[in-house]
Order: sequence, then C-alpha cells, then structure tokens
Amino acid sequence: MDNPHSRLDALSSRDARLARRILSGRADANIRFADLRRLLRNMGFSERINGSHHIFGGPGIRRPINIQPLGSLAKSGQIRQIRAIIEKGAFPT
Repeated sequence: MDNPHSRLDALSSRDARLARRILSGRADANIRFADLRRLLRNMGFSERINGSHHIFGGPGIRRPINIQPLGSLAKSGQIRQIRAIIEKGAFPT
C-alpha cells in the first residue's frame, strides 16, 4: 500500500499542510469547512451537494464521504473520518 505521506507530496503546499494538520489530530475542531472541501476535491474526490450535505466519492471509493459544516468549520467527527481515509491512502484512483 502507498505511504499516505508520499501521496500528499502531489498536493499544493497549502493542501499538504492541511492534510498534515488533519493527520496530526491536534486541530480536529479547528478546520475550516471550505478548506476541507478544497482538500478533498484536490485529492481527486468528486463532490455533489444535497442541501447542507456535501457528498464526496470517486472511482475506487466504496463508501461516499458525507460532510456538513458547523458554521464555518468542519465537524470534528468528520475530520476523524477524513484522517482515517488519508492514513489508509484510500483516495480515488
């Protein structure tokens, strides 16, 4: 399996910095929703919106990722889900 950190090298420095911040686990309650959406799109996920639900998926993704804003921030439980996906390297193929 790919090292998730090597897959982050293909991202812009801004997105790679956000991904490393998510992987650190120290800022789960302080990630901007707009930044998280940008990161997921730049990682290759496709997005569709249904009300306040932003659903991300793509080829090779078994289960879509559903995120919702909490004001201008992302919900911390959803950040933990994103961390697990990054750690597994389960990006769209």
